[in-house]
Amino acid sequence: MKNETTGEKLIASNKTARRDYEITDTLEAGMVLTGTEVKALRAGKANLKDSYAVVKDNEVFLRELHIGHYDHGNRYNHDPLRPRKLLLHKREIRRLFGKSREKGLSLIPLRLYFKRSMVKVEIGVGRGKKLYDRRQDIKRREERRNISRAFKSKNIKIK
Repeated sequence: MKNETTGEKLIASNKTARRDYEITDTLEAGMVLTGTEVKALRAGKANLKDSYAVVKDNEVFLRELHIGHYDHGNRYNHDPLRPRKLLLHKREIRRLFGKSREKGLSLIPLRLYFKRSMVKVEIGVGRGKKLYDRRQDIKRREERRNISRAFKSKNIKIK
């Protein structure tokens, strides 16, 4: 799926992140990758489900991001679960480090996409939701859906 206005081509998205976390801030970062990883990403072999970011020695690493093996790769193919370094400015790293030290906040990758042939990842700073928070979100979503159905049957549009 390609976004025509920004030129972004989505590779993978973390669908459970917005359900399980309350995202307060987002940040775009580049990634250090090998050739076979980029080719595997072009084939769409990525999974963000259990991945997370950590700040270590003034560098940010993405952990547990699964990039499948490239089919036509040789014996020098990449390790699918290796930690991948994120490319950020020092002030952004310091800000993420401060946020990650706060109690209950985590660094979660939200989307992985190509932007002008570069692989980018959108990192979200979020706090884990409790079970009752998730239930309230579901209830709110169903109420909105029921209201829009009622208005559609009366041919009234809401924004």
